[in-house]
Amino acid sequence: MDGSRESDNSVVSKKPANKEGAAAPSAERVEKRGLAEGNAGEQSRLRTLGRESMNQALTRIRQATRQRPGEQLTALWHHVYNVDTLRDAFYGLNRKAIAGVDGETWVEYEKGLEANLRELSERLKRGAYRAPPVVRTYIPKGDGGKRPLGMPTLEDKVVQRATVRVLNAVYEEMFLNFSYGFRPKRSPHKALDALYMGLSRRKINWVYDADIQGYFDAIDHEWLIKFIEHRIGDQRVIRHVKKWLRAGVLEDDQYRQMDEGTPQGGSASPLLANIYLHYVLDLWVKQWRKRQGQGDVIIVRFADDFVVGFQHKQDAERFHDALQKRLERFRLKLHPRKTRLIEFGRFAARDRGRRGEGKPETFDFLGFTHICSQTHDGKFVIRRQTIAKRLRGKLHQLHLEIKRREHWRIADVGKWLGTVIRGHCQYYGVPGNYAKLREFQQAVLRLWRRAVRRRSQRSRATWSRMFHLSARWMPAVRITHLSPWQRLFV
Repeated sequence: MDGSRESDNSVVSKKPANKEGAAAPSAERVEKRGLAEGNAGEQSRLRTLGRESMNQALTRIRQATRQRPGEQLTALWHHVYNVDTLRDAFYGLNRKAIAGVDGETWVEYEKGLEANLRELSERLKRGAYRAPPVVRTYIPKGDGGKRPLGMPTLEDKVVQRATVRVLNAVYEEMFLNFSYGFRPKRSPHKALDALYMGLSRRKINWVYDADIQGYFDAIDHEWLIKFIEHRIGDQRVIRHVKKWLRAGVLEDDQYRQMDEGTPQGGSASPLLANIYLHYVLDLWVKQWRKRQGQGDVIIVRFADDFVVGFQHKQDAERFHDALQKRLERFRLKLHPRKTRLIEFGRFAARDRGRRGEGKPETFDFLGFTHICSQTHDGKFVIRRQTIAKRLRGKLHQLHLEIKRREHWRIADVGKWLGTVIRGHCQYYGVPGNYAKLREFQQAVLRLWRRAVRRRSQRSRATWSRMFHLSARWMPAVRITHLSPWQRLFV
């Protein structure tokens, strides 16, 4: 779309072209500019006015996507470099996040926000924006390994967040209902509830628990761009996605070019990962279930972690073989230790008992171990408990943090531990998990008592005193989530 029409908020679409367009002009190198001054008093009013027009534009994008499912959208980039979109993206960022490679913080950027955003908008408009490398660090995982995490610059976060907001208007109309990871108005607990209802109400006897090995680092750039171009015809969007993919990472002061994978940490990475699996896995599973499944088949996916339930074991085995071939085509592979097929469901205990194989196996998904169980009157029920390894890992981290704070005031440590308990219950407080919540709270209290006893040789950290401190600062553990039957059953 030519520059004379970029001010128009309409969405233009066209049928997929047979050939790629002309090569994009290379972006010019731009030196880091100093902070500009602006009037902070007008920001709230500008942000309110901008949101209404932006929401209207996103509504038109969603309508165009829905009404013309086989066509490309060719006029999207002007919504990204709109100053209102950039401003809203800026205020959606974490103000205390660690700075990227340029060292610029949220507070510094806000001092001249309006001028900074206008200058950024101009660079995006003329194609002069250059994606800087991402600073890579590592965070511990529940299985003892380390997960790579990228830290983009603040300005790159703004651009990525604005781009994701526009692209979400397109892809949220396309993504399938069993995909829950990193999507607006979806959460791990909605995925857990959907899985619970599927296993409880459908004829599921086998569970295929799958995990894609090193998924975010294995995404093929060429395939990803092809998938995006299937629906996005605006080459300016494509060019900027390529910039993020090729920006590279800075690790231990050493720069490394990225030939595959998406650097985790920015807003664009989760969306790009979802787009990749939408074409590689979701659409394929939908067709496989319709054409080759002989019995009931359910699936719930959260990012690269997904669970598939089958009525018949033969379906599960054929699915596993077909899935491996499908993933290999797109340079992905299943994790050998985290992918397995188990007998699970309302008849699993009975059938395994007849064969003398003991209790049904369990599987882990999104922080919970899923267990075949029964109510007092003998009805089948799925019990969900905090994964034991994850619980131990969290307590180990808390032990180190409490030691670091052992010379703080008792009141300050108590307030902090109160927030830890509330946060833990907010996620793990599902029906049937009360005993594990109590176990966590009691373990935290024991760790706190050890720290108080180390403060002095004449410690008064009796259990009576610790129970008093616990009652004052630690909230009572409670179930914070409704039963899936209450939340989803209609």
